[in-house]
Amino acid sequence: MLKAVILIGGPQKGTRFRPLSFEVPKPLFPVAGVPMIQHHIEACAQVPGMQEILLIGFYQPDEPLTQFLETAQQEFNLPIRYLQEFAPLGTGGGLYHFRDQILAGGPEAFFVLNADVCSDFPLNAMLDAHRCQRHPFLLLGTTANRTQSLNYGCIVENPQTHEVLHYVEKPSTFISDIINCGIYLFSPEALKPLRDVFQRNQQDRQLCLALGEDSPGLWPGAGTIRLEQDVFSALAGQGQIYVYLTDGIWSQIKSAGSALYASRLYLGRYEFTHPERLAKHTPGGPQIRGNVYIHPTAKVAPSAVLGPNVSIGKGVTVGEGVRLRESIVLHGATIQHRGLGEHRGALGPRGGYPQRPQPQRPAGPHGQ
Repeated sequence: MLKAVILIGGPQKGTRFRPLSFEVPKPLFPVAGVPMIQHHIEACAQVPGMQEILLIGFYQPDEPLTQFLETAQQEFNLPIRYLQEFAPLGTGGGLYHFRDQILAGGPEAFFVLNADVCSDFPLNAMLDAHRCQRHPFLLLGTTANRTQSLNYGCIVENPQTHEVLHYVEKPSTFISDIINCGIYLFSPEALKPLRDVFQRNQQDRQLCLALGEDSPGLWPGAGTIRLEQDVFSALAGQGQIYVYLTDGIWSQIKSAGSALYASRLYLGRYEFTHPERLAKHTPGGPQIRGNVYIHPTAKVAPSAVLGPNVSIGKGVTVGEGVRLRESIVLHGATIQHRGLGEHRGALGPRGGYPQRPQPQRPAGPHGQ
């Protein structure tokens, strides 16, 4: 029996995603035609033995999120529940706070996935590696160049055993070209180190109170646990953390520009995973160049030219003569030709918010 946890964060995060996050919460932002976290759910649902998927964050469970979860449960025939944090608890605090929910039923292991990553999610390969050599923590890693690695958690491994010997989150100098993908497989005993961090935080808080040094602005809260700094860095080299290296696609989704790049990666994968999602050129229809997704409710003029790498959302209207490439068009938007040449970027129903794709390279040979 297996479970999966998707960490979706909350509205205080993702300010780099504005103004697009005003239109739709970041976890539901469409990437290659479907909500960002649907790619995660699809991958989890394909793992044999998956019994439940939990979303953890501090978004209010509003109508769009509730409706998405209901639809996803029906589509994937799996229980999918949202567990709301009482406050931002960091990347590990929610796992510890909801540990009883995660461990209910006695799963042999559980996946943990950050919502703001794009990947081909090699979950079955990670599970095989875990079952061959069981350890509390298995991290998915990939390679980056020396400059790019400074923006991620860096992993120094034993190349023979793949044990993580050293871990540094966003180092100031080069540590390693192996970076953390934000996708993990944990054994149930992985929650014990989180308990230790929680108890240590409580003790530190009590000490600060006793010394009269407590300040809400200086203290993150005893429930806040950072997986990267508080757990991975502390346990590296102790035989508990291992890394599984992938050469598949991977990228972070931190801004509208990086969402465009992720959309390009997913659209490229649709040729093999979801060919039915890719638009085909038909007589009397718009001209399709490369990989394009068009929602069934969208209205696209026959003289429009779409692609490469375009995603057209629900209820969108694309007028005569419009040229679109490298774009995500959000639900309800209307795009008209005004002699401005090609449209590029992430376009919303309030007139569009052009954001060009960032030249970030998801690490390794699977990037640009």
